[in-house]
Amino acid sequence: MAEKSFKYVIIGGGVSAGYAAREFGKQGVKPGELAIISKEAVAPYERPALSKAYLFPEGTARLPGFHVCVGSGGERLLPEWYKEKGIELILSTEIVKADLAAKTLVSAAGEIFKYHILIIATGSAVIRLTDFGVQGADAKNILYLREIDDADKLVEVIKGKKNGKVVIVGGGYIGLELSAALRINNLDVTMVYPEPWCMPRLFTAGIAAFYEGYYANKGVKIIKGTVAVGFNADSNGEVKEVKLKDGRVLEADIVVVGVGGRPLVTLFKGQVEEEKGGIKTDAFFKTSVSDVYAVGDVATFPMKLYNDIRRVEHVDHARKSAEQAVKAIKSNEEGKTIDVYDYLPFFYSRSFDLSWQFYGDNVGDAVLFGDNDPASPNPKFGSYWIKDGKVVGAFLEGGSPDENKAIAKVARVQPPAVNLDLLTKEGLSFACKI
Repeated sequence: MAEKSFKYVIIGGGVSAGYAAREFGKQGVKPGELAIISKEAVAPYERPALSKAYLFPEGTARLPGFHVCVGSGGERLLPEWYKEKGIELILSTEIVKADLAAKTLVSAAGEIFKYHILIIATGSAVIRLTDFGVQGADAKNILYLREIDDADKLVEVIKGKKNGKVVIVGGGYIGLELSAALRINNLDVTMVYPEPWCMPRLFTAGIAAFYEGYYANKGVKIIKGTVAVGFNADSNGEVKEVKLKDGRVLEADIVVVGVGGRPLVTLFKGQVEEEKGGIKTDAFFKTSVSDVYAVGDVATFPMKLYNDIRRVEHVDHARKSAEQAVKAIKSNEEGKTIDVYDYLPFFYSRSFDLSWQFYGDNVGDAVLFGDNDPASPNPKFGSYWIKDGKVVGAFLEGGSPDENKAIAKVARVQPPAVNLDLLTKEGLSFACKI
């Protein structure tokens, strides 16, 4: 098979790949030096659009509208942009073997790619119920959402099942965003999850109570404390029922599963140091193998702010880690130095008319403030997390850009907070005066 050689190769075609390409463009890359190898058939795009605007019935987002880097207010990198820069986009190409010692990648079709410097940006794959042998989980219309192909399948099924019944399995990010999007499509939506409340990795019981109440008011049914243990299909092989562990059986025309993801690191097993389920890197996203970097979901990196190491699955880190790695690569070539990665964790979501942002760490004691009545016409509320007498995390629903900046600053500065009652009373004004 033909062999191709590049100075830089990015493996993976998601958000990180697009932002890394933009940074290479800024730093200066010669035609033919950089290739992006992606198993997807399209240039890098802003993945969050899939669970939000892509599924809306009107004014729906479609490519090329949300190619990177529009998600952070930057220029949209259309396929032509890569051509103009001399960056080779190698799409619909799955890498099945990586030999880091030989600096060689092999595709499913047997193509060989050589590189001098590799950036691993493989991201995550969704966890599928078929992975656990769940009975009937291979029925038609049991869907997942990770890539644009998944979103297209979902759109097609939504159109074919007008006013149908949907069961969403999972109560995290994807579960909440998809429940809202499918409800907006006038589908009958039920969410099922095993935890005592939604988004348990981030939300406190108090925060979750608002969203559960708000969703219920929008007509979304919520079943907590149980899991899907099997599915029944009709004579066409399409899902028709979801069997729950507690014995209940739910009718379903569509099932969407959102139970988390796994970082795609299998290709590099045994070749590179791993930690916390990801590839261990330094503060410049260098791995234990020289000339190999890892960014986004797959990287376990030093979190300077908290003096520990973490792996973060979120679009904000996917963008910023990619930029940091490229800056490090380029400065290294020029014998210069750059600052270490000093990341402030940031998560956000939008659903229905709601929009929340969270910054920092959700550890320690939490206090809730503001108007968190799900029936309120303009709810605005938040939470602070306090550890060792300092505010270490802040959450805000319904904040203005300035208010969101204020809670970000609080999480970064970590001001003292001794009196929790006073903090509850002060609420947002505490952040706005820091």
